[in-house]
Amino acid sequence: MRRGTLARPRVSNANQEGHPVRMSRVDYYHDSAAPAANSLVPSVTAAVVNDGGCVLLIHKIDNDYWALPGGAMEPGESVRDAAVREIEEESGIKAELTGLVGIYSDPGHVMAYDDGEVRQEFSVCFHARVISGEPRHDSTETKAARWVDVADIASLRIHPSMRRRIDDALARRPDPQVI
Repeated sequence: MRRGTLARPRVSNANQEGHPVRMSRVDYYHDSAAPAANSLVPSVTAAVVNDGGCVLLIHKIDNDYWALPGGAMEPGESVRDAAVREIEEESGIKAELTGLVGIYSDPGHVMAYDDGEVRQEFSVCFHARVISGEPRHDSTETKAARWVDVADIASLRIHPSMRRRIDDALARRPDPQVI
């Protein structure tokens, strides 16, 4: 079992003065000491691969891991729209979704925020291709965005649940994974 680790702060909702509030996050992965989930937020991720076979990864501020671009859905948007929006917001890349990698809802992966929210993983992961743009980071959520050669992925700090999505995306199975 892996123990939770303290992550770097993330920008969340604004305070009463309208300034961003930074919150830290602890990721628990199949850890018996993990707190019980008290929320479930639909989210999306996308495995964007360029013509050279490199995968678009972002370095997240809130947990200091490398990850596929993604985030929570907003009211009134579809999972497709959320994925396209998150890719562009976090990386500067305009992309088109080309298929479904899988649906990930492992109750053994929870994220505890310092405001008391404990979120169970629930993410829809897509395959995507680049339409335009160059990787750039979004300073509120990402420290970096870059194309990563598949051979170099193992050298990066990636959470096990995200690594599973990356591996599933690269496997290009005919049927989506449902976890």
